[in-house]
Amino acid sequence: MNTSHDLAFARALLATNMKSAVALRGAFLMQALFMALNNFTFFVFWWALMGRVTTLRGWSLGDIQVLFGVVAAAVGLTVSLAGGVRHLGRFIDDGNLDTLLTQPKSVLVYAIGLRSHPAGFGDLLSGVIFIVVSRQVSWPQVPLVVAAIAASAIVFAACGIVFFSLVFWLGKVESVATQLWDLLITFSLYPEPLFGGTLRFLLFTVLPAGFVGYLPARILHAPSMLNVGILVAGAIAYLCVAVLIFDRGLRRYASGSRFTTFG
Repeated sequence: MNTSHDLAFARALLATNMKSAVALRGAFLMQALFMALNNFTFFVFWWALMGRVTTLRGWSLGDIQVLFGVVAAAVGLTVSLAGGVRHLGRFIDDGNLDTLLTQPKSVLVYAIGLRSHPAGFGDLLSGVIFIVVSRQVSWPQVPLVVAAIAASAIVFAACGIVFFSLVFWLGKVESVATQLWDLLITFSLYPEPLFGGTLRFLLFTVLPAGFVGYLPARILHAPSMLNVGILVAGAIAYLCVAVLIFDRGLRRYASGSRFTTFG
């Protein structure tokens, strides 16, 4: 696999998706706005709760805002740049990968780059707003914020690839994969100290909410080169596992002939 060619191809896919999304400006802005409002509405619970208890096992409202900001921005970045990951199970089950196999490009890059969801930009915008209003991050930390969000998005996208690639082996389990995807988001949005023991271990391994939310938020609250190294290593590891699982599944992929092409 030629990495440089895949990156160039991914940029071309992104540019095409952006043009398609922005072409319908009204729909684009509406979806992005409603997603941002949805995130703010969901956070009302925490505003109300933290207005009464002030801190929750050492976490303040600002800490939770940073956590929400990182996760929302990472989710937004993922569905904006690699929105096809949410449709990967359907592509596999319906046999739509057939048309991608005939292309001289990475099947995985092509599949996840085929879609871009306007709502993702609402997630991204609301995430940035959460981080800014938290007053936990200063301007010199902006590069660290960008890196933390990017690493979080990589882990999130990698998990999506793994979840939806289960269709290769288990058949029609797209609904289960979607539930795992949503479960990852849900656990990522709760403060880290609420979990311990076996559940905490699972949230840093099988369902890595720790790498999607907890560790990036911890880095922004108290920067540490050790934690940065762990986050980067974790993101690379999960991405490599995701690519490996998809490639293994692709080898056993079998379906009826398809004569349509993607433009």
